[in-house]
Amino acid sequence: MTKSVAIVTGASSGIGRATAIRLAGDFSAIVVAARGGEKLGEVAEAITAMGAQALPIEIDLSEPTAADVVISKALNTYGRIDALVNIAGAVPGIDLFDLTDEQWDVAMALKFHGARRLTLKAWASLKSTGGAVVFTSGTAAVTPVAATAAIGTINAAIEALAKAFSDRGIKDGVQVNSVSPGPVMTARRQGLIAKAAGTKGISVEQAKEKFLEQAGVARFGEPEELAELMAFAVSPAARWMTGTVLRMDGGETKSV
Repeated sequence: MTKSVAIVTGASSGIGRATAIRLAGDFSAIVVAARGGEKLGEVAEAITAMGAQALPIEIDLSEPTAADVVISKALNTYGRIDALVNIAGAVPGIDLFDLTDEQWDVAMALKFHGARRLTLKAWASLKSTGGAVVFTSGTAAVTPVAATAAIGTINAAIEALAKAFSDRGIKDGVQVNSVSPGPVMTARRQGLIAKAAGTKGISVEQAKEKFLEQAGVARFGEPEELAELMAFAVSPAARWMTGTVLRMDGGETKSV
């Protein structure tokens, strides 16, 4: 039986990839779940290169049965779950008046319901190990705008969900927090910047500067910086911290 096991979703790229590799230094085995098969294999190789075991699971977590598959494979392989880090779930940046019911449903299915189902299915094992859960929200949870309505709404729902789980976790001995990233330079962010540059007829560098100016930050964050925060959130050093939203956003969130 493996000593300690962490599950990381959305692990094929961005913050999820960086977190899965970072946790390989703290856990004996990392279960990595995402839709990107080839990229997921590369992450698994990076994990094993660090001396930890890796179990890649290519899966769409928006599917209702996906949580059963991931948790069953993790328990059948390693016998326990010590940490669950829910990162999967890019939400479309579409205006409130343009969002269709289908787009709302798709966004909720992966980021909200995917994380909710996975946490429920992992709970019994997390309770037995005194484990930790992290949800991933975002700064739009506290600064929602019409132009990207689904992002703010779902991130706010994620933070409320994390607090609800943390309330049960006090009794069950499971630590639950959420991490709220600001603008991080991921492949998705690069795509948004390139699209904005093309739409506005400006250079990519100019588009980057406009993004930074709009967010009110000096620079973009790096996935590895968020990975360090994720690692802290599931570490023994953070055990008395639960029901908390950890914001790493370069100062974007100005509210108290």
